[in-house]
Amino acid sequence: MEKKPVTHFIAGIIIAAVMIVYSLVLMLMDLSTNQAAGFVSYVILLAGVIYFVLQYAKAMDNTLTFGNLFSYGFKSTAIATLILLAFQVIFFVAFPEYKDKITEMSRENMIKQGQLSEEQIDQAMAMMQRFFWVGLIGGTVFFCLIIGAIASLIGAGLAKKNPQTPFQNPL
Repeated sequence: MEKKPVTHFIAGIIIAAVMIVYSLVLMLMDLSTNQAAGFVSYVILLAGVIYFVLQYAKAMDNTLTFGNLFSYGFKSTAIATLILLAFQVIFFVAFPEYKDKITEMSRENMIKQGQLSEEQIDQAMAMMQRFFWVGLIGGTVFFCLIIGAIASLIGAGLAKKNPQTPFQNPL
């Protein structure tokens, strides 16, 4: 029976689905403002990409190079990032109260730190409201792609590699 590898497209969809389900669980449990719980989604991305790179190498009988495996992992990351980004945009448009919740949490954190005056906090909140979408999209793309690149490097480095040269393949 021939092993059929999971394509990078399917791997990206699976990783994004797991991250989205995790995000929804956090929101249902009212933990969406917990930063530590939010970092777990990046761990999901990291572990998912490494897992799929290793499975892809195994399905291809470990005949791929480091570059092939890295490419597979990064393409999977790109697909997952696009899906996650689309989910976040749709979510924040459909439920704008979560945007207000994040803004209020930021205000409380600034007040707790005690380093800014009330006027400075108001200015920071106005700036945050103005650049919310830029920060959301830019932050999601930047962090997901950086973590995905690291995961692709780790996965490609851990996978067994026994690439074949053109001279090894009989015609």
